[in-house]
Amino acid sequence: MRKGLTGVRVRDNTADRAAAAAADGDAAEWAGADAAAICADLIRFDTVNRGEGDARPERPAAEHVAALLDEAGVPAKIVESAPGRASVLARVPGTDPSHPAFLVHGHLDVVPADPADWAVAPFSGEVRDGCVWGRGAVDMKGSLAMTLAAVRRRLREGRRTRGDLVLAFLADEECTGEYGSRYVAREHRGFFDGCTEAISESGGFSVDAGGTRIYPIATGERGTTWMRLTARGTAGHGSKPAPDNAVAEIAHAVSRLAAYEWPVRLTAGVRALLDGLADALGTTIDHDRLDAEAARLGRAGHLFAGTIRNSANPTRLDAGYKVNVVPGTATAQVDGRYLPGTGEEFLATVDRLLGPKVAREFINYEEAPAADPAGPTFAALAGALRAEDPLARPVPYVMAGGTDAKSFNRIGITSFGFAPLLLGPELDYFGMFHGVDERVPLDGLAFGTRVLDRFLDTR
Repeated sequence: MRKGLTGVRVRDNTADRAAAAAADGDAAEWAGADAAAICADLIRFDTVNRGEGDARPERPAAEHVAALLDEAGVPAKIVESAPGRASVLARVPGTDPSHPAFLVHGHLDVVPADPADWAVAPFSGEVRDGCVWGRGAVDMKGSLAMTLAAVRRRLREGRRTRGDLVLAFLADEECTGEYGSRYVAREHRGFFDGCTEAISESGGFSVDAGGTRIYPIATGERGTTWMRLTARGTAGHGSKPAPDNAVAEIAHAVSRLAAYEWPVRLTAGVRALLDGLADALGTTIDHDRLDAEAARLGRAGHLFAGTIRNSANPTRLDAGYKVNVVPGTATAQVDGRYLPGTGEEFLATVDRLLGPKVAREFINYEEAPAADPAGPTFAALAGALRAEDPLARPVPYVMAGGTDAKSFNRIGITSFGFAPLLLGPELDYFGMFHGVDERVPLDGLAFGTRVLDRFLDTR
Protein backbone atom coordinates (compact mmCIF):
# COMPACT_ATOMS: atom_id res chain seq x y z
CA MET A 1 0.00 0.00 0.00
CA ARG A 2 1.17 3.51 -0.67
CA LYS A 3 -0.43 6.90 -0.43
CA GLY A 4 -1.55 8.48 -3.69
CA LEU A 5 -1.17 12.17 -4.33
CA THR A 6 -4.83 12.83 -3.65
CA GLY A 7 -4.43 11.44 -0.15
CA VAL A 8 -6.32 8.22 -0.99
CA ARG A 9 -4.54 4.98 -0.19
CA VAL A 10 -4.38 2.68 -3.22
CA ARG A 11 -3.14 -0.84 -3.70
CA ASP A 12 -0.35 -1.01 -6.25
CA ASN A 13 3.34 -1.76 -6.25
CA THR A 14 4.51 0.36 -9.18
CA ALA A 15 6.63 2.64 -7.02
CA ASP A 16 8.19 -0.40 -5.33
CA ARG A 17 8.89 -1.96 -8.72
CA ALA A 18 10.58 1.23 -9.89
CA ALA A 19 12.78 1.36 -6.81
CA ALA A 20 13.68 -2.32 -7.09
CA ALA A 21 14.51 -2.00 -10.78
CA ALA A 22 16.71 1.00 -10.09
CA ALA A 23 18.52 -0.92 -7.35
CA ASP A 24 19.08 -3.84 -9.70
CA GLY A 25 20.48 -1.52 -12.33
CA ASP A 26 17.90 -2.37 -14.98
CA ALA A 27 17.36 1.10 -16.45
CA ALA A 28 14.71 0.07 -18.98
CA GLU A 29 12.65 -1.75 -16.35
CA TRP A 30 13.05 1.19 -14.00
CA ALA A 31 11.71 3.56 -16.65
CA GLY A 32 8.75 1.28 -17.40
CA ALA A 33 7.82 1.01 -13.71
CA ASP A 34 8.31 4.77 -13.36
CA ALA A 35 5.87 5.32 -16.24
CA ALA A 36 3.26 3.11 -14.55
CA ALA A 37 3.63 4.90 -11.22
CA ILE A 38 3.42 8.34 -12.85
CA CYS A 39 0.38 7.29 -14.88
CA ALA A 40 -1.46 6.06 -11.78
CA ASP A 41 -0.69 9.26 -9.88
CA LEU A 42 -1.73 11.53 -12.75
CA ILE A 43 -5.08 9.72 -13.04
CA ARG A 44 -5.77 10.59 -9.39
CA PHE A 45 -5.85 14.28 -10.30
CA ASP A 46 -9.40 15.07 -11.39
CA THR A 47 -8.85 17.25 -14.46
CA VAL A 48 -12.25 16.74 -16.08
CA ASN A 49 -13.00 19.20 -18.87
CA ARG A 50 -16.68 19.47 -19.86
CA GLY A 51 -16.01 22.24 -22.34
CA GLU A 52 -17.23 25.80 -22.68
CA GLY A 53 -15.27 26.89 -19.60
CA ASP A 54 -16.63 24.16 -17.33
CA ALA A 55 -13.40 22.44 -16.30
CA ARG A 56 -11.56 21.37 -13.18
CA PRO A 57 -8.27 23.26 -12.81
CA GLU A 58 -5.25 21.52 -14.27
CA ARG A 59 -2.97 23.38 -11.86
CA PRO A 60 -2.47 20.56 -9.28
CA ALA A 61 -1.55 18.07 -12.02
CA ALA A 62 0.72 20.66 -13.64
CA GLU A 63 2.54 21.20 -10.34
CA HIS A 64 3.08 17.46 -10.01
CA VAL A 65 4.53 17.24 -13.54
CA ALA A 66 6.76 20.23 -12.88
CA ALA A 67 8.04 18.59 -9.68
CA LEU A 68 8.90 15.39 -11.58
CA LEU A 69 10.87 17.40 -14.12
CA ASP A 70 12.59 19.51 -11.47
CA GLU A 71 13.58 16.31 -9.68
CA ALA A 72 15.30 15.18 -12.88
CA GLY A 73 17.15 18.47 -13.20
CA VAL A 74 14.87 20.10 -15.79
CA PRO A 75 13.62 23.59 -14.84
CA ALA A 76 9.89 23.63 -15.58
CA LYS A 77 7.71 26.68 -16.13
CA ILE A 78 4.02 26.69 -15.19
CA VAL A 79 1.92 29.16 -17.18
CA GLU A 80 -1.74 29.98 -16.56
CA SER A 81 -4.16 31.20 -19.18
CA ALA A 82 -6.83 31.71 -16.47
CA PRO A 83 -6.90 30.93 -12.75
CA GLY A 84 -6.08 27.24 -12.38
CA ARG A 85 -5.91 26.56 -16.14
CA ALA A 86 -2.24 25.64 -16.12
CA SER A 87 0.22 24.20 -18.62
CA VAL A 88 3.83 23.12 -18.07
CA LEU A 89 6.66 24.10 -20.42
CA ALA A 90 10.22 22.80 -20.23
CA ARG A 91 13.25 22.88 -22.50
CA VAL A 92 16.11 20.39 -22.17
CA PRO A 93 19.27 21.73 -23.89
CA GLY A 94 20.70 19.46 -26.56
CA THR A 95 24.31 18.75 -27.42
CA ASP A 96 24.31 20.81 -30.64
CA PRO A 97 22.82 24.35 -30.44
CA SER A 98 22.67 24.53 -34.24
CA HIS A 99 20.47 21.44 -34.56
CA PRO A 100 16.66 21.89 -34.78
CA ALA A 101 14.74 21.58 -31.53
CA PHE A 102 12.02 18.94 -31.22
CA LEU A 103 8.68 19.23 -29.40
CA VAL A 104 6.81 16.55 -27.45
CA HIS A 105 3.37 17.76 -26.37
CA GLY A 106 0.37 16.28 -24.60
CA HIS A 107 -2.63 17.32 -22.52
CA LEU A 108 -3.42 17.13 -18.81
CA ASP A 109 -7.22 17.34 -19.04
CA VAL A 110 -9.65 14.46 -19.54
CA VAL A 111 -13.29 13.96 -20.49
CA PRO A 112 -15.92 13.19 -17.81
CA ALA A 113 -16.47 9.71 -16.37
CA ASP A 114 -19.55 8.47 -14.49
CA PRO A 115 -18.38 6.19 -11.64
CA ALA A 116 -21.65 4.24 -11.82
CA ASP A 117 -20.65 2.88 -15.22
CA TRP A 118 -17.14 1.77 -14.27
CA ALA A 119 -15.78 -1.45 -12.76
CA VAL A 120 -13.26 0.66 -10.81
CA ALA A 121 -13.40 4.22 -9.54
CA PRO A 122 -12.37 6.25 -12.60
CA PHE A 123 -9.98 8.52 -10.69
CA SER A 124 -8.39 5.85 -8.49
CA GLY A 125 -5.46 4.93 -10.72
CA GLU A 126 -5.99 1.36 -9.54
CA VAL A 127 -3.67 -1.36 -10.81
CA ARG A 128 -5.65 -4.49 -11.63
CA ASP A 129 -5.18 -7.40 -14.04
CA GLY A 130 -1.89 -6.02 -15.29
CA CYS A 131 -3.33 -2.61 -16.20
CA VAL A 132 -3.55 0.88 -14.77
CA TRP A 133 -7.25 1.79 -14.75
CA GLY A 134 -8.85 5.20 -14.84
CA ARG A 135 -9.95 8.15 -16.90
CA GLY A 136 -6.98 9.33 -18.93
CA ALA A 137 -5.08 6.02 -18.89
CA VAL A 138 -5.09 6.08 -22.70
CA ASP A 139 -6.16 9.67 -23.40
CA MET A 140 -3.58 10.71 -22.46
CA LYS A 141 -2.03 10.58 -19.01
CA GLY A 142 -0.41 7.25 -19.85
CA SER A 143 1.36 8.95 -22.75
CA LEU A 144 2.49 11.83 -20.55
CA ALA A 145 3.83 9.29 -18.07
CA MET A 146 5.85 7.53 -20.77
CA THR A 147 7.33 10.83 -21.89
CA LEU A 148 8.25 11.81 -18.35
CA ALA A 149 9.73 8.38 -17.60
CA ALA A 150 11.80 8.35 -20.77
CA VAL A 151 13.14 11.87 -20.14
CA ARG A 152 13.90 11.08 -16.50
CA ARG A 153 15.80 7.94 -17.51
CA ARG A 154 17.82 9.75 -20.15
CA LEU A 155 18.83 12.49 -17.75
CA ARG A 156 19.78 10.00 -15.03
CA GLU A 157 22.11 8.41 -17.58
CA GLY A 158 23.44 11.72 -18.90
CA ARG A 159 21.98 11.23 -22.39
CA ARG A 160 20.62 14.20 -24.32
CA THR A 161 19.13 14.74 -27.72
CA ARG A 162 21.23 16.49 -30.35
CA GLY A 163 18.84 19.45 -30.58
CA ASP A 164 16.91 20.95 -27.69
CA LEU A 165 14.04 18.80 -26.44
CA VAL A 166 10.97 20.95 -25.78
CA LEU A 167 8.18 19.57 -23.59
CA ALA A 168 4.63 20.92 -23.27
CA PHE A 169 2.02 19.42 -20.92
CA LEU A 170 -1.13 21.32 -21.75
CA ALA A 171 -4.54 22.34 -20.46
CA ASP A 172 -7.84 22.32 -22.36
CA GLU A 173 -7.23 19.93 -25.26
CA GLU A 174 -10.60 18.30 -24.62
CA CYS A 175 -12.26 21.57 -25.61
CA THR A 176 -10.77 24.04 -28.10
CA GLY A 177 -7.29 24.42 -26.63
CA GLU A 178 -7.98 28.11 -26.01
CA TYR A 179 -6.75 27.77 -22.41
CA GLY A 180 -3.89 25.47 -23.40
CA SER A 181 -2.18 24.93 -26.74
CA ARG A 182 -3.61 28.03 -28.40
CA TYR A 183 -2.60 30.13 -25.43
CA VAL A 184 1.00 28.90 -25.24
CA ALA A 185 1.47 29.04 -29.02
CA ARG A 186 0.24 32.64 -29.00
CA GLU A 187 1.55 34.04 -25.71
CA HIS A 188 4.73 31.95 -25.31
CA ARG A 189 5.73 31.63 -28.95
CA GLY A 190 9.41 32.19 -28.19
CA PHE A 191 9.54 29.07 -26.05
CA PHE A 192 9.17 27.00 -29.24
CA ASP A 193 11.86 28.75 -31.25
CA GLY A 194 13.75 26.32 -33.46
CA CYS A 195 11.00 23.66 -33.38
CA THR A 196 9.68 22.53 -36.74
CA GLU A 197 8.42 19.06 -35.83
CA ALA A 198 6.68 17.38 -32.90
CA ILE A 199 4.99 14.23 -31.66
CA SER A 200 1.84 13.90 -29.62
CA GLU A 201 -1.19 11.64 -29.11
CA SER A 202 -3.25 9.23 -31.20
CA GLY A 203 -0.69 7.14 -33.02
CA GLY A 204 1.90 4.43 -32.53
CA PHE A 205 -0.51 2.01 -30.81
CA SER A 206 -0.73 -1.61 -31.91
CA VAL A 207 -3.77 -2.97 -33.74
CA ASP A 208 -4.10 -6.74 -33.79
CA ALA A 209 -5.12 -7.85 -37.28
CA GLY A 210 -5.19 -11.62 -37.37
CA GLY A 211 -1.60 -12.24 -36.37
CA THR A 212 -0.25 -9.01 -37.84
CA ARG A 213 0.45 -6.03 -35.59
CA ILE A 214 -0.33 -2.77 -37.35
CA TYR A 215 1.06 0.43 -35.82
CA PRO A 216 -0.64 3.53 -37.28
CA ILE A 217 1.50 6.67 -37.07
CA ALA A 218 -0.63 9.77 -37.55
CA THR A 219 0.51 12.02 -40.36
CA GLY A 220 -2.58 14.20 -40.43
CA GLU A 221 -6.05 14.80 -39.07
CA ARG A 222 -9.34 16.16 -40.31
CA GLY A 223 -10.05 19.84 -39.90
CA THR A 224 -12.57 20.99 -37.30
CA THR A 225 -15.67 23.09 -37.89
CA TRP A 226 -17.86 23.26 -34.80
CA MET A 227 -20.86 25.33 -35.84
CA ARG A 228 -23.83 27.02 -34.23
CA LEU A 229 -26.91 27.14 -36.46
CA THR A 230 -29.68 29.69 -35.92
CA ALA A 231 -33.15 29.82 -37.43
CA ARG A 232 -35.34 32.88 -36.89
CA GLY A 233 -39.07 32.97 -37.24
CA THR A 234 -42.16 34.68 -35.88
CA ALA A 235 -42.99 34.20 -32.22
CA GLY A 236 -46.60 33.53 -31.36
CA HIS A 237 -49.22 31.44 -29.58
CA GLY A 238 -48.79 27.69 -29.93
CA SER A 239 -52.48 27.20 -30.80
CA LYS A 240 -52.37 29.36 -33.93
CA PRO A 241 -50.99 28.64 -37.42
CA ALA A 242 -47.22 29.19 -37.50
CA PRO A 243 -45.96 29.08 -41.08
CA ASP A 244 -42.73 30.85 -40.03
CA ASN A 245 -41.76 28.42 -37.25
CA ALA A 246 -38.09 28.63 -36.20
CA VAL A 247 -38.20 25.25 -34.43
CA ALA A 248 -39.50 23.49 -37.53
CA GLU A 249 -36.91 25.24 -39.70
CA ILE A 250 -33.97 24.20 -37.54
CA ALA A 251 -35.34 20.66 -37.28
CA HIS A 252 -35.59 20.33 -41.05
CA ALA A 253 -32.09 21.73 -41.54
CA VAL A 254 -30.55 19.38 -38.98
CA SER A 255 -32.39 16.45 -40.52
CA ARG A 256 -30.98 17.27 -43.95
CA LEU A 257 -27.47 17.42 -42.54
CA ALA A 258 -27.84 14.15 -40.67
CA ALA A 259 -29.29 12.32 -43.68
CA TYR A 260 -26.70 13.52 -46.18
CA GLU A 261 -24.34 10.84 -47.48
CA TRP A 262 -20.97 12.52 -47.86
CA PRO A 263 -18.99 11.34 -50.89
CA VAL A 264 -15.72 9.47 -50.51
CA ARG A 265 -12.69 11.74 -50.90
CA LEU A 266 -9.37 9.90 -50.90
CA THR A 267 -6.65 12.27 -49.80
CA ALA A 268 -2.95 11.49 -50.20
CA GLY A 269 -2.68 10.55 -46.53
CA VAL A 270 -5.58 8.10 -46.66
CA ARG A 271 -4.28 6.55 -49.88
CA ALA A 272 -0.93 6.00 -48.16
CA LEU A 273 -2.73 4.30 -45.27
CA LEU A 274 -4.72 2.02 -47.62
CA ASP A 275 -1.56 1.04 -49.48
CA GLY A 276 0.27 0.38 -46.20
CA LEU A 277 -2.56 -1.75 -44.83
CA ALA A 278 -2.87 -3.77 -48.03
CA ASP A 279 0.85 -4.51 -47.96
CA ALA A 280 0.94 -5.35 -44.24
CA LEU A 281 -2.11 -7.60 -44.39
CA GLY A 282 -1.23 -9.24 -47.69
CA THR A 283 -4.56 -8.34 -49.23
CA THR A 284 -6.12 -5.95 -51.71
CA ILE A 285 -8.43 -3.13 -50.69
CA ASP A 286 -11.11 -2.14 -53.18
CA HIS A 287 -11.20 1.67 -53.23
CA ASP A 288 -14.67 1.59 -54.77
CA ARG A 289 -16.14 -0.34 -51.80
CA LEU A 290 -14.39 1.20 -48.84
CA ASP A 291 -17.30 0.98 -46.39
CA ALA A 292 -17.56 -2.76 -46.98
CA GLU A 293 -13.77 -3.11 -46.86
CA ALA A 294 -13.63 -1.32 -43.51
CA ALA A 295 -16.16 -3.80 -42.10
CA ARG A 296 -14.27 -6.76 -43.58
CA LEU A 297 -10.95 -5.72 -42.06
CA GLY A 298 -12.29 -5.27 -38.53
CA ARG A 299 -10.04 -3.18 -36.27
CA ALA A 300 -7.67 -2.46 -39.15
CA GLY A 301 -10.64 -1.10 -41.06
CA HIS A 302 -11.42 1.29 -38.21
CA LEU A 303 -8.23 3.13 -39.12
CA PHE A 304 -9.78 4.51 -42.32
CA ALA A 305 -13.55 4.15 -41.79
CA GLY A 306 -13.79 7.66 -40.32
CA THR A 307 -11.39 9.41 -42.70
CA ILE A 308 -12.61 8.57 -46.19
CA ARG A 309 -15.20 11.34 -46.17
CA ASN A 310 -16.21 14.54 -44.41
CA SER A 311 -18.87 14.53 -41.69
CA ALA A 312 -21.33 16.87 -39.98
CA ASN A 313 -23.00 15.46 -36.89
CA PRO A 314 -25.75 17.42 -35.08
CA THR A 315 -24.99 17.33 -31.35
CA ARG A 316 -27.31 19.89 -29.67
CA LEU A 317 -30.74 21.44 -30.12
CA ASP A 318 -32.06 24.44 -28.16
CA ALA A 319 -35.39 26.23 -28.57
CA GLY A 320 -38.34 27.62 -26.70
CA TYR A 321 -39.33 27.97 -23.06
CA LYS A 322 -43.02 26.95 -22.89
CA VAL A 323 -45.15 24.38 -24.66
CA ASN A 324 -47.79 26.86 -25.86
CA VAL A 325 -45.35 29.49 -27.14
CA VAL A 326 -43.79 29.37 -30.60
CA PRO A 327 -40.30 30.82 -30.07
CA GLY A 328 -38.78 33.39 -32.39
CA THR A 329 -35.40 31.61 -32.59
CA ALA A 330 -34.08 28.07 -32.49
CA THR A 331 -30.47 26.92 -32.49
CA ALA A 332 -28.45 23.77 -33.05
CA GLN A 333 -24.82 22.80 -32.78
CA VAL A 334 -22.97 20.63 -35.26
CA ASP A 335 -19.60 18.91 -35.07
CA GLY A 336 -18.17 19.18 -38.57
CA ARG A 337 -14.93 17.54 -39.73
CA TYR A 338 -13.32 17.84 -43.12
CA LEU A 339 -10.38 16.17 -44.82
CA PRO A 340 -7.26 18.12 -45.84
CA GLY A 341 -7.91 20.12 -48.98
CA THR A 342 -11.72 19.80 -48.86
CA GLY A 343 -12.63 22.73 -46.60
CA GLU A 344 -14.30 24.90 -49.25
CA GLU A 345 -16.29 21.99 -50.65
CA PHE A 346 -17.39 21.03 -47.14
CA LEU A 347 -18.72 24.47 -46.21
CA ALA A 348 -20.45 24.92 -49.57
CA THR A 349 -22.25 21.61 -49.04
CA VAL A 350 -23.28 22.56 -45.50
CA ASP A 351 -24.71 25.88 -46.70
CA ARG A 352 -26.67 24.17 -49.45
CA LEU A 353 -28.15 21.67 -47.02
CA LEU A 354 -29.05 24.32 -44.43
CA GLY A 355 -30.90 26.51 -46.90
CA PRO A 356 -31.32 30.29 -46.89
CA LYS A 357 -33.31 30.56 -43.63
CA VAL A 358 -30.62 29.09 -41.35
CA ALA A 359 -27.48 31.05 -40.46
CA ARG A 360 -24.27 29.39 -39.30
CA GLU A 361 -21.34 30.65 -37.28
CA PHE A 362 -18.16 28.94 -36.12
CA ILE A 363 -17.76 27.90 -32.50
CA ASN A 364 -14.36 26.54 -33.44
CA TYR A 365 -12.57 26.38 -36.77
CA GLU A 366 -9.22 24.68 -37.33
CA GLU A 367 -7.37 23.83 -40.52
CA ALA A 368 -6.51 20.20 -41.30
CA PRO A 369 -2.76 19.70 -40.65
CA ALA A 370 -0.62 17.14 -42.44
CA ALA A 371 2.90 15.70 -42.10
CA ASP A 372 5.16 13.85 -44.52
CA PRO A 373 4.86 10.04 -44.36
CA ALA A 374 7.91 9.68 -46.63
CA GLY A 375 10.29 11.84 -44.61
CA PRO A 376 13.06 11.00 -42.12
CA THR A 377 10.97 11.62 -39.01
CA PHE A 378 8.33 9.07 -40.01
CA ALA A 379 11.13 6.63 -40.82
CA ALA A 380 12.68 7.18 -37.36
CA LEU A 381 9.33 6.66 -35.62
CA ALA A 382 8.74 3.46 -37.58
CA GLY A 383 12.27 2.28 -36.87
CA ALA A 384 11.87 2.75 -33.12
CA LEU A 385 8.72 0.59 -33.20
CA ARG A 386 10.38 -2.17 -35.21
CA ALA A 387 13.39 -2.19 -32.89
CA GLU A 388 11.14 -3.04 -29.93
CA ASP A 389 8.65 -5.21 -31.82
CA PRO A 390 10.04 -7.21 -34.77
CA LEU A 391 6.45 -7.95 -35.85
CA ALA A 392 5.55 -4.26 -36.08
CA ARG A 393 4.09 -3.02 -39.37
CA PRO A 394 3.99 0.79 -39.13
CA VAL A 395 1.63 2.57 -41.52
CA PRO A 396 0.74 6.25 -42.04
CA TYR A 397 -2.63 7.25 -40.62
CA VAL A 398 -5.04 10.20 -40.77
CA MET A 399 -7.02 10.87 -37.59
CA ALA A 400 -10.77 11.34 -37.74
CA GLY A 401 -10.73 13.72 -34.76
CA GLY A 402 -8.38 16.49 -33.72
CA THR A 403 -5.56 17.26 -31.30
CA ASP A 404 -3.39 20.14 -30.11
CA ALA A 405 -1.35 19.59 -33.26
CA LYS A 406 -3.63 22.14 -34.93
CA SER A 407 -2.46 24.93 -32.62
CA PHE A 408 1.21 24.19 -33.20
CA ASN A 409 0.60 23.88 -36.92
CA ARG A 410 -0.38 27.56 -36.84
CA ILE A 411 3.18 28.49 -35.79
CA GLY A 412 4.93 26.25 -38.27
CA ILE A 413 5.37 23.06 -36.21
CA THR A 414 4.32 19.82 -37.89
CA SER A 415 3.11 17.09 -35.53
CA PHE A 416 3.04 13.32 -35.89
CA GLY A 417 0.62 11.32 -33.78
CA PHE A 418 2.90 9.01 -31.83
CA ALA A 419 2.17 7.77 -28.32
CA PRO A 420 3.41 4.17 -28.67
CA LEU A 421 1.58 1.35 -26.92
CA LEU A 422 1.69 -2.41 -27.29
CA LEU A 423 -1.85 -3.68 -26.62
CA GLY A 424 -3.15 -7.21 -26.30
CA PRO A 425 -5.79 -8.34 -28.81
CA GLU A 426 -8.46 -8.10 -26.11
CA LEU A 427 -7.94 -4.33 -25.68
CA ASP A 428 -9.65 -2.04 -28.17
CA TYR A 429 -7.79 1.27 -28.29
CA PHE A 430 -10.64 3.15 -29.96
CA GLY A 431 -13.18 1.66 -27.57
CA MET A 432 -11.27 2.97 -24.56
CA PHE A 433 -10.84 6.47 -25.98
CA HIS A 434 -13.44 8.44 -23.98
CA GLY A 435 -15.00 5.06 -23.10
CA VAL A 436 -15.88 3.18 -19.93
CA ASP A 437 -13.21 1.19 -18.02
CA GLU A 438 -10.36 2.97 -19.75
CA ARG A 439 -7.08 1.24 -18.91
CA VAL A 440 -3.56 0.76 -20.16
CA PRO A 441 -1.35 -2.34 -19.71
CA LEU A 442 1.74 -2.05 -17.52
CA ASP A 443 3.71 -3.91 -20.18
CA GLY A 444 2.35 -1.53 -22.80
CA LEU A 445 3.59 1.49 -20.86
CA ALA A 446 7.03 -0.12 -20.48
CA PHE A 447 7.09 -0.84 -24.23
CA GLY A 448 6.08 2.72 -25.13
CA THR A 449 8.71 4.19 -22.83
CA ARG A 450 11.42 2.14 -24.54
CA VAL A 451 10.16 3.14 -27.99
CA LEU A 452 10.14 6.84 -27.09
CA ASP A 453 13.65 6.54 -25.70
CA ARG A 454 14.89 4.95 -28.93
CA PHE A 455 13.21 7.62 -31.02
CA LEU A 456 14.69 10.46 -28.96
CA ASP A 457 18.14 9.01 -29.72
CA THR A 458 17.51 10.09 -33.34
CA ARG A 459 16.77 13.69 -32.48
